[in-house]
Amino acid sequence: MNTTPGPTPKTVRFVLLGEKALRALADGDLAGGSAEAGVALDVYFVSERARSMFAYRADQLARDPSAAPWITRAVVSEPDGTVVGDAGFHGPPDGTGTVEVGYCVAPAHRRRGYARATLRALLLRAAAEPGVRTVRATISAENAASLATIAGFGFTRVGERGNAAEGIAHVFELPADAIHIQ
Repeated sequence: MNTTPGPTPKTVRFVLLGEKALRALADGDLAGGSAEAGVALDVYFVSERARSMFAYRADQLARDPSAAPWITRAVVSEPDGTVVGDAGFHGPPDGTGTVEVGYCVAPAHRRRGYARATLRALLLRAAAEPGVRTVRATISAENAASLATIAGFGFTRVGERGNAAEGIAHVFELPADAIHIQ
């Protein structure tokens, strides 16, 4: 019988990426984005994928500043303070009380438990909000790591999205009142 304890679960916190930080990152200005965020971001935050997403989120904030508490944040590992990725919701709850999670762990920090810790923190945030009834996750059918990450949280597959050009993505939902995380 192996009595060696497993890896210690990761703990993360979120740091706001305001419109100025998002715009700096979208422009490829890592130093400016880090200064605005107040944390040292890594080059992942100015990758092509990140720049496009941060530009979209900055525009979203310009249109609706009230979305700020919901959208993209830097994910910081605790207690060491290393920024390991970004996460948030696609926006505030919609008319049905649904929020959609989005998270990405920087390549240098993958396969260490940060995605699971990030999703856990997002679910706890959603469950604490009285206006949230459902949490949605849309994941590419090809993204085995993300599909494995959500597997232990009780999500139910409710459909698919996509097309031949972008590929198929599975849509999962979890009722907020079913979120019971220790």
